[in-house]
Amino acid sequence: MATLTLGSTIGFSHSSSSSDISAYCIPSSTTRFCFSSIILSPLKLQKRTSRRRARALIAVKMAAQAFQEVLPPALTSVSEPPPIFDGTTRLYISYTCPYAQRVWITRNCKGLQNKIQLVPINLQDRPSWYKEKVYPPNKVPALEHNNEVKGESLDLIKYIDSNFEGPSLFPDEPGKREFAEELINYVNSFTGSVVSSFKGDGNEADVAFDYIESALSKYGDGPFFLGQFSLVDIAYAPFIERFRPFLLEVKTYDITAGRPKLAAWIEEMNKIKGYQQTRRDPQEHVDSYKKRFLVILSNIPKCSSFLLSINVRANLHTP
Repeated sequence: MATLTLGSTIGFSHSSSSSDISAYCIPSSTTRFCFSSIILSPLKLQKRTSRRRARALIAVKMAAQAFQEVLPPALTSVSEPPPIFDGTTRLYISYTCPYAQRVWITRNCKGLQNKIQLVPINLQDRPSWYKEKVYPPNKVPALEHNNEVKGESLDLIKYIDSNFEGPSLFPDEPGKREFAEELINYVNSFTGSVVSSFKGDGNEADVAFDYIESALSKYGDGPFFLGQFSLVDIAYAPFIERFRPFLLEVKTYDITAGRPKLAAWIEEMNKIKGYQQTRRDPQEHVDSYKKRFLVILSNIPKCSSFLLSINVRANLHTP
């Protein structure tokens, strides 16, 4: 397994303010060197990198100590609605939904805990006013902003990154942007393939996780998909968080075996404070998936991939 330090660059610096450091993610350094006039020896470069990583580690620890969010209880069918469209920006989530978790992570890593209010919904006992007054599709996540309510997690993580302050989580470099879009477009195929493997022999999971391992090998400037931490990592993290313990317990399948890049990615993701607070106990995921998927898949032995994908997405939204 590859060993990587916490000092890996987090965020892209092109739209970050030098005075605004996220409570949970550290923007990349904006220092530039003119290599026509300055030549750094490998030893000096190594020392400079080590010092930069050490400073990043200290900053992350200080930021984590400075802000600890108290999570509100989930609202139920007997809960009163918040004062909707009063100018407050609200993120409606479920603590158990991986799609909502994507947007929650993005909010945290942008340092927007005081700008975007969390409104957790109990999906098993959801209030009627949520569908009637907030979001007619009656799903999470949903973002109330500027007197509008928007949905769909992949759209929302891009929207928050583009329309709110904080370190940018998407690159300017054309090559990386193109690769990022490719990976984001693949994520639904990835989750569908892995869930399909729950009933089979694991070949589909092998292909899906081998693709992830290959993608993580493309850039050598960090342990994340684009080297630096980005929206791509956020898009995949909630699902890999759930797939890993479930496959290990139910199928005795270790997704990191023979995949050192994926193992290193998981290790580094787990160090990010903005992600840590959104995580659930692995055994909760295992128990939830056993109830949800094993029963469904045992009842549709000849289900087409299209129908299966519908069942997968519906059940991934359910707590």
